[in-house]
Amino acid sequence: MRLRKASAFTAAVITLSLAATACGGGDDEGDGDNADGITIGIKFDQPGLGLRDGNNEYSGFDVDVATYIAGELGYEPDQITWREAPSPDRENLLRRGDVDMIVATYSINEEREEQVDFAGPYFLAHQDLLVRADYEVPDVEAINDMTLCSVVGSTSAQNVQEDFAPNARLQEFPTYSECLNGLEGGAIDALTTDDSILAGYAAQEEHQDKFKLAELDLSDEYYGVGLPKDSDRLEDVNAAIEQMVEDGSWAQAVEDNFGPAGYEAEDAPEIGARPTD
Repeated sequence: MRLRKASAFTAAVITLSLAATACGGGDDEGDGDNADGITIGIKFDQPGLGLRDGNNEYSGFDVDVATYIAGELGYEPDQITWREAPSPDRENLLRRGDVDMIVATYSINEEREEQVDFAGPYFLAHQDLLVRADYEVPDVEAINDMTLCSVVGSTSAQNVQEDFAPNARLQEFPTYSECLNGLEGGAIDALTTDDSILAGYAAQEEHQDKFKLAELDLSDEYYGVGLPKDSDRLEDVNAAIEQMVEDGSWAQAVEDNFGPAGYEAEDAPEIGARPTD
């Protein structure tokens, strides 16, 4: 895919915005009571998407999207409180009011839409496998003989069990980082989740040349912005996503975060698009 470049001005705005966010944003200890700002749930352990480093600075495509949306809603970067949103806890975080929204590789599906509202989608990924560099997966059927790892509460784990590899040995851990440790050590054959997430891990300096994507495109995963049910922000968030695509900021964020991994992202999906059977 050929991504159009954002203007120099837009790119500069994004850079300054993210720098301010990293320095001024809150951490995951907040309780969601952010009267003068907005609390946004993200992943803390997904390089390229949502990552908190040792200096409590945040980076990744989801962080860029969340920062842009917050800006369109009237919040400066230093008014954002970041809170960790592990996959099994996302619905509860929204239901309890611990966060105002979640931008955390949150795949839209019917079961989740019964509990929360989704703006977007803002990204289309595909489930795949991350394997060791010398490991070959000849076809989808071969996955049934493998030991896989994914995270608790993810659609990836559900897809393995219900769809393409019901006989595979599946291990579920709280974080992808734990799965990656098992993959590197040989305890598992593959980490399965969205290709965007896998590309982020494979691109890390310490992992280069160790792993590769199987490139199987096992499913379509439409990432949405999670909002509390019957949220009055739904239309405004959708408008913010559309504006981010139109002004080139979305394309710039894709290039900045996924370009180093050589990951070919899909074009931005239409607002309202949903997975089909």
